[in-house]
Amino acid sequence: MDFNRYFTSQLETLHKAGNYRVFAELERHAGGFPRATRHRQDGSTHDVTVWCSNDYLGMGQNPKVIAAMHAAVDQCGAGAGGTRNISGTNHAHVLLERELADLHGKESALIFSSGYVSNWAALGTLGAKIPGLIIYSDALNHASMIEGIRHSRAEKRLWRHNDPKHLAELMAADDPAAPKLVAFESVYSMDGDMAPIEEILDVAEQFGAMTYLDEVHAVGMYGPRGGGVAERDGLMDRVTIIEGTLGKAFGVMGGYITGSTAVCDFIRSFSSGFIFTTAIPPALAAGATASIQHLKVSEFERAGHRNNVAKFRAMLDAKGIPHMQNPSHIVPVMVGDAKKCKWISDILLDTYGVYVQPINYPTVPVGTERLRFTPTPMHSDGDLRHLVDSLCDLWSQCALSRAVA
Repeated sequence: MDFNRYFTSQLETLHKAGNYRVFAELERHAGGFPRATRHRQDGSTHDVTVWCSNDYLGMGQNPKVIAAMHAAVDQCGAGAGGTRNISGTNHAHVLLERELADLHGKESALIFSSGYVSNWAALGTLGAKIPGLIIYSDALNHASMIEGIRHSRAEKRLWRHNDPKHLAELMAADDPAAPKLVAFESVYSMDGDMAPIEEILDVAEQFGAMTYLDEVHAVGMYGPRGGGVAERDGLMDRVTIIEGTLGKAFGVMGGYITGSTAVCDFIRSFSSGFIFTTAIPPALAAGATASIQHLKVSEFERAGHRNNVAKFRAMLDAKGIPHMQNPSHIVPVMVGDAKKCKWISDILLDTYGVYVQPINYPTVPVGTERLRFTPTPMHSDGDLRHLVDSLCDLWSQCALSRAVA
């Protein structure tokens, strides 16, 4: 087989469909977020405003976070020195895990190199090690959750997205004695919708199931201390395992789970994804701890964020630019055509200095292609006006339909 020819043909298929991913090469500037310098392939550069960052609150630029990371590098050096089991558990890791357990009102926490790994490792271990476990997974769960469940080889049931009634029907059809786990997210990243957490917990408790809640797009953003949607709704104590990330609203890098001492120790002891992975550098742990501590007591960033999201939606409505309505901070502007979606993204970047990544298949279904905007507290009113005016120009050039007020 001519492997390179096969690879090339598959890539050409992506290009023709408008689904080929192109990475924007950015240079972030401390203190300048959401501004960045874009490096073009020809070696030239130009300034852009970033509109699709997962650094939702700009905490990656926060002076407290940066200072904590500098101090940790000066004190500990660059890397952790090994896996957590073999010389890699630094004091900074222990402090971070205590901070995370406190954030979610749990006995214990366990940190991983990313949110993807924490989902894959935790769900994979639970599914593989609990005899006869049936995992009930929301149909729109993240790829990391899907991969973890698949890796576990446990029995799986897919329930319709955010549909507790369908979940109950599936659970009622299974052996009442079988151990069960319900896995879902609080905020879904592409549509920005939220799970009916209380109703899902009601169903899970009715059937004696554990619950696994992915709060990666919610931690830092919701709740009086940034504990997520479950904290906002007063439900954290009813969730068995809360999973989150340090790489979005907390502005650093890493993933984690929180839960009882027993469940965290179980995953620590049996998960290959934890046991055989080098620990995150102490500087990352120190920066994340500083970020969490700040957002536990500061409402300033969250309030500014909510204000800018509301302004952005109102400005889109005024121009008739269609966007998906949801209760979260994620604003999907709907294009509905892969090639047009990429074209708009390219022109915004090259001509208007606006960077937003096109979201096409397979991330979203064909016909629902979109530009996924994540306004931050650091975007100015002038930034918002420039963005919406730019979108309005390109909407007309593409002859895309507008929403009717």
